[in-house]
Amino acid sequence: MDHATRPLGRTGMEITLVGAGSWAIGGGNWKYGWGPQDDATSMRALRRALDGGVNWIDTAPVYGLGHAETIVGRVVREMAATDRPLLFTKCGLRWSDADPFGEPVKNLRPESVRMECEASLRRLGVERLDLLQFHWPDAVGTAVEDSWGEMSRLVDDGKIRAGGVSNFDVTLLERCERIMHVGSLQPPFSLVLRSEAADVIPWCREHGTGVIVYSPLQAGLMTDSFAPERIELMAERDWRRWNSEEFQEPRLSRNLALRDALRPIAERHASTVAGSGTRLGDFVARHQWGDRWLAVGRPGRRVDPGDRPDPLSRGPGRDRGRDRADRRRERARPCGSARNGWLRRDERPWWLGTVVLRRRPHAARRGGRRPCPCASHA
Repeated sequence: MDHATRPLGRTGMEITLVGAGSWAIGGGNWKYGWGPQDDATSMRALRRALDGGVNWIDTAPVYGLGHAETIVGRVVREMAATDRPLLFTKCGLRWSDADPFGEPVKNLRPESVRMECEASLRRLGVERLDLLQFHWPDAVGTAVEDSWGEMSRLVDDGKIRAGGVSNFDVTLLERCERIMHVGSLQPPFSLVLRSEAADVIPWCREHGTGVIVYSPLQAGLMTDSFAPERIELMAERDWRRWNSEEFQEPRLSRNLALRDALRPIAERHASTVAGSGTRLGDFVARHQWGDRWLAVGRPGRRVDPGDRPDPLSRGPGRDRGRDRADRRRERARPCGSARNGWLRRDERPWWLGTVVLRRRPHAARRGGRRPCPCASHA
């Protein structure tokens, strides 16, 4: 496994490009579960990830109504303090023990935020959380300024190292930033769902906020072995069966066609479809924002516009191909992005959206059916 790390925004934390999630680990006894899970298998999976070099775990109280945090806590307690991973959790989704399959309430009242933080500390068995995130925007009438003010006080009290948010839009991010810096954002992002690259992720780039995306493989849909027949094998209460349009027709066939279109790319690079999909997701997002050094689908590394990293710091040969591509793009700029060999929007494969991976032969650009109008190429 790649042990490379990236700064999580300006939090001071260096985290591996891939982390360990725990949504499914919560089990099936709540509304948005993935079906029954074996706790021993879950713990082995977490240990395997940590042994492989992953240095952070993302969890939440609502995953299994406290069960996922409990499982993560058992694994962490087995480890020496110096070997423990960074622990990221969330708050803001409250449930009723009397109705475990009821809809969790999006509650960010200050007293609720603090109470959930204290409960997470107990379940995880630690004295401080490395990152506490608002899971969803409030739905009970709480001003985000009041909620984020409480997050700031938890930092001052030493209960948490940094505060972040999940599923927030730019307006909410701006309101939080006025009170305390937003350490991280956790939006959904995959090749299937790329809308977050249009606004909130560029906002994070400009403000030095780390980005950790969830469901980069679209809840398993973009993995190599997924087939429509597997939906019938899912547990009856698996949330993907009843709460995700991506797992239902007509989107299901379209998504699997996208997955299959990645197979030749994966084969060329001796990789898996899943691995190629996450890297292409990075490519799509980086080129949509115009920042080719910002990692997306992974913790974000902020590079100020116009401040190119020192090539000697990149590692031997790692980015030579990228540098050549950059030089080609710079030479192409006088002609505009819609010409000079880049395929026009109406010529692009639907699954690449606003990004182009194919170019016409050079001769076609110079004297073919669409000659370049730029004087330098006349």
